[in-house]
Amino acid sequence: MKKIAILPLRKDSKGIIGKNKKKMVGRPLFSWVLSEAIFSELDQVYVFTDDIEIVTFIEKEYTWSTKVIPLLRSKENATDTASTESAMIEFADKVGYNFDVICLLQATSPYTTAKDINAVLESIEGGEDSALTVVKTHRFVWNANGEAQNYNVFNRPRRQDFEGLLIENGAVYATTKESFMTSQCRISGSIGIVKMAEESLIEIDSNSDWGVVESLLIERQKKQKQQQKIEYLVLDVDGVFTDGCVTYGKEGELSKKFDMRDGMGLEILRQNGIDVVVITSENSELVKQRMNKLQIKNAYYGVKDKFSFLNYFVKEQNTSFGALAYVGDDVNDLASMCSVSWSFAPANATDIIKLHSDFVLSKSSGGGAIREVCELIMKYNKRYE
Repeated sequence: MKKIAILPLRKDSKGIIGKNKKKMVGRPLFSWVLSEAIFSELDQVYVFTDDIEIVTFIEKEYTWSTKVIPLLRSKENATDTASTESAMIEFADKVGYNFDVICLLQATSPYTTAKDINAVLESIEGGEDSALTVVKTHRFVWNANGEAQNYNVFNRPRRQDFEGLLIENGAVYATTKESFMTSQCRISGSIGIVKMAEESLIEIDSNSDWGVVESLLIERQKKQKQQQKIEYLVLDVDGVFTDGCVTYGKEGELSKKFDMRDGMGLEILRQNGIDVVVITSENSELVKQRMNKLQIKNAYYGVKDKFSFLNYFVKEQNTSFGALAYVGDDVNDLASMCSVSWSFAPANATDIIKLHSDFVLSKSSGGGAIREVCELIMKYNKRYE
């Protein structure tokens, strides 16, 4: 059974300008559901968009996954008035209906997890024609005529006795090819129901919604933290190895300053069985030379979506986020730092990083911050000896 997904993205957004690409916990909004889809039971994930910038980003960023395929969407099906179903029909025609199950994902539902996607797919594999995600709410619903819709006002139930309502949260839909070809609708026939957490009902239509969702995502990641012996130290480069400054000349990048004491600390870590991993959004020859000098084999360059790549790294190494420590200094490190066992921020990191890190170092980046982390990790790991 071939299971594919469509993630439709429009370039323009009226409520929040550039919403799909705006950084949510340091990552483009759409990348939250995209990375979960990659690690789900889906066979392929198509990002269907009229935004060339997103197409270019995906072609460069997700080379480590064969699942992700960007596909251009017509202008006619990317307007404010175009329906999602019309985009799905256009997409299905473009891929020649080469699927058994098609799953619709929404970028504005960043709470969606691989587990949620798999549950919807399992519902169809269990015999349903289609399935969708919902939220169970215990809110009392009224209509415009002042009439209660789901309870008796003269016999108001207690919350624990109230069955509540199931409401679509717009996160995940799936349907068989046969049902879609017949109905031209995202759900039809016998429909399965998959429940998601109540906070997934929040819609991102304004900047205030954005702030609420971002805070909830950060807390979700932090609650999932697990502590164990540290096996990997993950490092950013600019603002961690260096002070964040670079000198330029007419030839381009000329120099960066590194602290020799950091190198010795990393050597001591390796001698004690802790691997060093470097993930940087830059693609600097100077940095590559320094990492080669430090004999860091796990060095990855030009990575913009660090959290997705870190998920890939964890699975490839057959390890867990609980075995990782992370040092970062800016917002593109935030999602990773909220998820690993221990996160560290140099003394001169950005305020948001210091706010959400587990430990703010006394040393600044490029001035012994990494060496300080190495010593702290060595002390921490002693409890597992």
